[in-house]
Amino acid sequence: MAASDEPSGLNSAQKWFFETRYWLRDLILSVLLAFIVIVFLYQPAQVEGTSMMPRLENHERIFINKFTYRFRSIARGDVVVFRYPLDQSKSYIKRVIGLPGDVVSIRDGRVLVNGKPLSEPYVAPSYLDDQSYAAVKVEPDHYFVLGDHRSSSNDSRVWGTVDRQFIYGKAVLVYWPLSQWGWVK
Repeated sequence: MAASDEPSGLNSAQKWFFETRYWLRDLILSVLLAFIVIVFLYQPAQVEGTSMMPRLENHERIFINKFTYRFRSIARGDVVVFRYPLDQSKSYIKRVIGLPGDVVSIRDGRVLVNGKPLSEPYVAPSYLDDQSYAAVKVEPDHYFVLGDHRSSSNDSRVWGTVDRQFIYGKAVLVYWPLSQWGWVK
C-alpha cells in the first residue's frame, strides 16, 4: 500500500467513496470537538449594556471560560459571568470586588475592602460616581461584584452579593469586533 489508506487499483467511484468517507470522518470529528469545547470549556456570548465600559462595550462578542473555576479560586478583579440572583434566566457580567469574608464599603465613590482603598485602574475617572455604600460583610461562598462603569451599573450595591453557585465562567477574550480584539483584564 501507498502512503494513503485506500487500496491501489480503484476505479473513480471507489476513490470518490474513500475520499468522501475520510472527509465525513474529519467533519464529524471537527463538529464533535467544537461541541465539546463550546459546551464544556469556552462559550461565546454577547455583552449587553454599558456597565463594564470601557473594557467591554455593548454588543461586543466575548469568550467565557467555563472550566477555569473548577481548578482555581475566583479572585478579586476577575470579570465573571453569572446568573442574575433575582432572575436566573438572565446572565450578568461584572468584576469581583469582595471575596467571602471581606468587608466592602464605598465612600464618595471610593471602594474600600477591609478598610483599605482598592486600587482600580480599570475604572475610568469619568465612570465613577460619588455615592456611598454602607459596609457589608461578604458571606461565605458569596462575592461582591461591581460594574466598571459605576454610574450605570446594576450590581451588588443594588441587589446584594452573588452566590458562588450562580457564577459559571470568567470572561477571557473579546473577539468581535476585531478592532476590540484582546484579553479581558
